[in-house]
Amino acid sequence: MAAMTSVNPATGEVFGRFEELADAELEQRLARAAETFRTWRKRPFADRAALMRRAGDVLEQKKDHWGRIMSEEMGKTLRSAVAEAEKCASVCRYYAETAEGFLADEDAPSAATRSYRRYLPLGPVLAVMPWNFPFWQVFRFAAPALMAGNVGLLKHASNVPQSALAIEEVFRLAGFPEGCFQTLLVGSSRVAKIIEDERIVAVTLTGSEGAGAAVASAAARVIKKAVLELGGSDPFVVMPSANLDAAVKTAVTARTINNGQSCIAAKRFIVHQAVYDRFVKAFVERMAALRVGDPMDPATDVGPLATGSELAKLTEQVDVAVKDGAKLLLGGKPVGGKGYYYPPTVLADIPKASPAYREEIFGPVAMVHRVKNVDEALAVANDVPFGLGSSAWTNDPIERQRFIDGLEAGATFINAMVASDPRLPFGGVKRSGYGRELAREGIREFVNVKTVSIHEEAPTRHAETE
Repeated sequence: MAAMTSVNPATGEVFGRFEELADAELEQRLARAAETFRTWRKRPFADRAALMRRAGDVLEQKKDHWGRIMSEEMGKTLRSAVAEAEKCASVCRYYAETAEGFLADEDAPSAATRSYRRYLPLGPVLAVMPWNFPFWQVFRFAAPALMAGNVGLLKHASNVPQSALAIEEVFRLAGFPEGCFQTLLVGSSRVAKIIEDERIVAVTLTGSEGAGAAVASAAARVIKKAVLELGGSDPFVVMPSANLDAAVKTAVTARTINNGQSCIAAKRFIVHQAVYDRFVKAFVERMAALRVGDPMDPATDVGPLATGSELAKLTEQVDVAVKDGAKLLLGGKPVGGKGYYYPPTVLADIPKASPAYREEIFGPVAMVHRVKNVDEALAVANDVPFGLGSSAWTNDPIERQRFIDGLEAGATFINAMVASDPRLPFGGVKRSGYGRELAREGIREFVNVKTVSIHEEAPTRHAETE
């Protein structure tokens, strides 16, 4: 079997190698998952909640340790990696408190004596996860799935094997039974076969459009449930009534969070012509002031991209956009030297015929568009195949409702940047996927919503016998 490697994106140096699971080892883990599910599904909610709260404690108590693993392996700043561990702790605690209520029987009056919905676990669920938020993407699946009584199997991105093993360690340290959550160190070529295994009942994926199509196709062939959270090219709309200073400050954060490598990062800045020049001037100045450097340095704002291939792809996207006629306002070339660094970059006047106009740009590259009114803002915002998140900045009540109803996205944030929150459902429309994670909707994705209909019969009367 091939080896997986951990490469430090800040230096390009390999610092860890891990062998893929052999077929026999993979079989053992699948069998263990199926066996564990039989008993785990019967554990009372109170028992599951106690263990999930303990997982939150493990994440919180060792957040610096987990953060360092994430930062060294995929390049996010250490500060943001520690915050990611804290957020994972919060989702564990959230579902420890809410799962039982979310999955309680719900009466549904009918012609029966009593009828209701009962929410029952499905079994072992495969999670195919990306590298950009190596802990958070996993925990927002695992916490609700395990609290619902399912068990989890993780196929993580091949460039973050240490993060994958660390997540398994979190659940082990928390005291979960062996087999409740297991990491599968396997390549993407083996995913379809795992999905086809009769012991796997469903699959969830966060990743690219191509990966989502492959996983959804594999699941459909064997008629299994799939949830997909795919790419995004989120619009960030700014209207004249907005607090421009707040919009600019938030826009910079929204574009460069996680070194620009976030599905819900604001990527396209759609600005009304009345405030366009002021917004762009201030935005470019703030982007230029960001410090690019070592993710372990507390002073760093933007670290490296995760891999050399991501750097090459981003470089090509920007080069092609400029060649097609886009105006380069800032940045535009790799930093050079060791590591996979790309500077904060701003493009304007992107031609509609250029691929960058509709593609997802995964890195600290912002595209700005000038519009005349709400109608044009909505037209530009929706003129992409994605529909994950959206942000609109306006203090006009009518405009606000236009954007809430008109933006084609799974979420619209007014006067704020898009962010995932355990209390709110998360997911997209169009080619950004289907299904929802988090909140009540997330925990109900991988359960059997069973209809129970009870019809009481009148007691049979027997003739008295002498």
